[in-house]
Amino acid sequence: MSAPLIEKACAKVNLTLRVLGRREDGYHELESLVAFTELGDTLTLQPAADSELEITGPFAAACGPKADNLVLKAAATLRERAGTLKAGHFLLEKIIPVAAGIGGGSADAAAALRLLARANDLALDDPRLASAALAVGADVPVCLDPRARVMRGVGDLLSAPVDLPSLPALLVNPGVPLATRDVFAAFAGSEGSKTALGTLPRERDGAIDFLARYGNDLTHGAIALAPVVAQVLTALEALAGARLARMSGSGPTCFALFDTSAAAEAAERQLAAARRDWWVRATTIT
Repeated sequence: MSAPLIEKACAKVNLTLRVLGRREDGYHELESLVAFTELGDTLTLQPAADSELEITGPFAAACGPKADNLVLKAAATLRERAGTLKAGHFLLEKIIPVAAGIGGGSADAAAALRLLARANDLALDDPRLASAALAVGADVPVCLDPRARVMRGVGDLLSAPVDLPSLPALLVNPGVPLATRDVFAAFAGSEGSKTALGTLPRERDGAIDFLARYGNDLTHGAIALAPVVAQVLTALEALAGARLARMSGSGPTCFALFDTSAAAEAAERQLAAARRDWWVRATTIT
């Protein structure tokens, strides 16, 4: 590696999320249609003797100790499996909220694995990459090759890529972090939905109508811990042109789907002006 390598760490969105039950190891079996947005952090790998991490961007301060960052964890985990690796200095531009239910840290870790694969001539389907991804976190495998898929199990069972139509969307985060483990604990004892995912239509209207038949089983647990999630969903549902509003992952980020990018951008201007304390971004989900 003689020049810096760059990867986009696209935010993931759980368009649906069904909790199927709790496993003996304490983890939950899930079924989730996961897609990705145009928005994301940027991770750069620069040639250097040692693996280090520098974090910039509006959410850099919220990332916590660098030693705990999933980028460095991903590098160390892959090194355990692949032996000697060409690594270097990681520069992370953090523009996605932390602990937000849109896979920011997981996407960063996956981007680190892709960068290391490029630097070391490893194929993206090298089993050592998949093993490292799952060891780092449940959402990392689906972020490793960021295309829409159905994720099952604890994140280890991935479908082939799903032919998802382009979905204009608005993402909203109220600035209250939610820990995934706390939301699952709040869900404990509840019963997940019973309707298994069917076949997603390829055109936009049909896809949005299809998604409206499913939900996110973690929503009530997230609202119990952070009532502002209910306020976000109500605000999204009230926006002109909003076809569907839902929470992503374990929250608190929520999203609304629109027919056009212009409608999503108009909704961004309206809600950002009304709620300057919220993170509000129009994007496209693919």
